[in-house]
Amino acid sequence: MSAMNVADPDEPPQKLEGKGIAIVVCWILGFGSLVAWNSMLTIGDYYYVLFPDYHPSRVLTLVYQPFALGTMALLAYNESKVDTRKRNIAGYVLYFLCTLALIVVDLAAAGKGGVIHYIFICIFVAGFGVADAHVQGGMVGDLAFMKPEFIQSFFAGLAASGALTSGLRLITKAAFDKSSNGLRKGTMLFLAIATFFEFLCIFLYAFVFAKLPIVKYYRAKAAREGSKTVGSDLAAAGIQTDPNQRAGIDGKAPERLSNKQLLIKNIDYALDLFFIYVLTLSIFPGFLYENTGEHSLGSWYPLVLIAMYNVWDFIARYIPLIESIKLKSRKWLMIVILSRVLFVPACYFTAKYGDQGWMIMLISLLGLTNGYLTVCVMTIAPKGYSGPEANALGNILVVFILGGIFLGVCLDWLWLI
Repeated sequence: MSAMNVADPDEPPQKLEGKGIAIVVCWILGFGSLVAWNSMLTIGDYYYVLFPDYHPSRVLTLVYQPFALGTMALLAYNESKVDTRKRNIAGYVLYFLCTLALIVVDLAAAGKGGVIHYIFICIFVAGFGVADAHVQGGMVGDLAFMKPEFIQSFFAGLAASGALTSGLRLITKAAFDKSSNGLRKGTMLFLAIATFFEFLCIFLYAFVFAKLPIVKYYRAKAAREGSKTVGSDLAAAGIQTDPNQRAGIDGKAPERLSNKQLLIKNIDYALDLFFIYVLTLSIFPGFLYENTGEHSLGSWYPLVLIAMYNVWDFIARYIPLIESIKLKSRKWLMIVILSRVLFVPACYFTAKYGDQGWMIMLISLLGLTNGYLTVCVMTIAPKGYSGPEANALGNILVVFILGGIFLGVCLDWLWLI
């Protein structure tokens, strides 16, 4: 077993119940963390009809990212003082309210465009950014000191939200394409599904996850190691933590590495994640929507490309569960991640001279490498740290993911040149 599992001898974590349920709940919580945003990306074509002059796919991403990154940096800096339970529930509640608000605004505007409508959409998308920072950092920090399978499942859920929304988008396009107002019907359906899942996440996190024996075990262990972020989660599960119990023999809380020391020790992992997402987001999805040219698939082409990326990104997040093909060497992780820069010339020349089959293959590979490498880094990095350190490291790594996404989104505009 990894160093993470060394704990109370009278209570071996392997025997504890709830591991299977915890993996499923982590998957749904991951799904809920991105389903709202992925729905926004997927219904992009509806917003292109309503607001043809405002570049919705690129503008909404640019609105979302600074809010996500700014909030995440603030939360990561103060991570040890922020109560994880309140943080995660606040994030899911904000997601729920913003997705619901998008439906209300569209109904109020009766499906018409206009600047006021667009401004409201931008405000709620900024809300998604704030919610994302609360949930992703909070959940990753929380799961970082539990079993690696939990964090893998959470990241698989994140990718599943992309795969499922693209699959649904293809179905709604086929179903509603010919009907009047078809795009709008599809959009409403998407937002309704996202709203339902956000509500489900609030319920699962608040009432189910905290009470699972294996989750209680890891949180109690983190509390003994000096974590102040798990208190109200333990209280919700009926466990009271005694502040004196945390202190060592001399009355001091156990020492932990500072955020700066953690970053220095794990700078290669942080940069790995940064580079993965800079490259992915500089190609996906803006380039696919606006720069892939005309092909026999017509208006289905960008949707098919996005679906292929999402499906392979999702599948790839399960590959590291097979230990023999999980990449663990820090040096090789960095080499493989940096070599992905070859996707840029490959996509450029394929879009210009290649056939759509080659482009579909390239984008599938982009998704495959994105999912596989993300899970490799995220499951290896927190190993061997105490609860409070793993929580802090999880938050720091999410800052680098969001930083990479933000820079990638900015570089995506270069394709227009």
